[in-house]
Amino acid sequence: MTLSGARRMDSTVRRSVLNAKTRRGRTRYFGILFSLLTTVPIPLFAAASKARPMQLPGYKVVPVHYGPLNKMIISANINGHPANLMVDTGADQIIMDASAAASFDVRPSQRGLRYIRFTEINGQILPVGFAQSLTAGTMNFGSSLVALRNSSISGHFSNRVEAGNPDVDGFLGLDILIRHKAVINCWTKLIFFKVDRSRPLQLASVALSEKFTKIPLRREKNGALTVPCSIHRQAGRLLVDTGAFVTVFDEGLLKSFGIALQPTRVSAHFTSGVARKISAGQINDLTIGNFRVPPEKLGAAVLPNFALEQGDTHISGILGMDLLFICHGIIDFDSMDLFLK
Repeated sequence: MTLSGARRMDSTVRRSVLNAKTRRGRTRYFGILFSLLTTVPIPLFAAASKARPMQLPGYKVVPVHYGPLNKMIISANINGHPANLMVDTGADQIIMDASAAASFDVRPSQRGLRYIRFTEINGQILPVGFAQSLTAGTMNFGSSLVALRNSSISGHFSNRVEAGNPDVDGFLGLDILIRHKAVINCWTKLIFFKVDRSRPLQLASVALSEKFTKIPLRREKNGALTVPCSIHRQAGRLLVDTGAFVTVFDEGLLKSFGIALQPTRVSAHFTSGVARKISAGQINDLTIGNFRVPPEKLGAAVLPNFALEQGDTHISGILGMDLLFICHGIIDFDSMDLFLK
């Protein structure tokens, strides 16, 4: 959550509809695990009111829940086996630990004993497996390719899962979300998947009537999703990452604005194995698109270069689950817009 905004998370949920292809070659996976350096459990989002499931015309709705460290988790079924997948817009595709994938009968993507299809994630060449069936709730996604990471080689993957939530089996990425024109409601904990392409949702007109602000999403050359932002009238862009525990800015940027930073007991662990301490600073003039974010204490860290450079775009920071929840974020992969209120 934001470092000062947890008190807002028990607000009443509004009763309205709004509150209600894997590529060959290089694949981007920008996930972050923010670990609290304390043994005190944090009941993140636990106080939020439960949303009444709402149906959108032409969509199927699947509920999600928030686990420790703000992880948005969807209960799925892989090849007939129950699984928990973290919904992660920082991942291009489904990613699983190889040993976990084997327990779900996720096999090589060809008839022999060896994997012949591979993908590159953050500089690592990984084999690609094949899940014959993937479902969640009443939604059937069909078959799907799965990138496989070996925890004995990539220990940071295992650490990310175990530290974030021991019940997370893998990550549901943008391939599924974009293919099925998903609408993620971060506030009501519902994801809508489009099943009737002939029925337009017209979410924007409804959102504007509910006083949401529409912000265009841009997909960078490496697949990353970004939105425009501004601090101290300096324009920038933020990576939209539902796999990030908190919103965090590049520390050097905030220092250049003269924003005072205080150390915290929080650290960020990137999937490359890099760890960074997080500081906190009061930001009073952050805008995302045309949406003015209420003054908040937000995170700052020395972000590694691979995180700062998203395709040809140099980002200012990562928009995480804290602000997406507090600002009633809705991510619409049909219109490619983010809505905030």
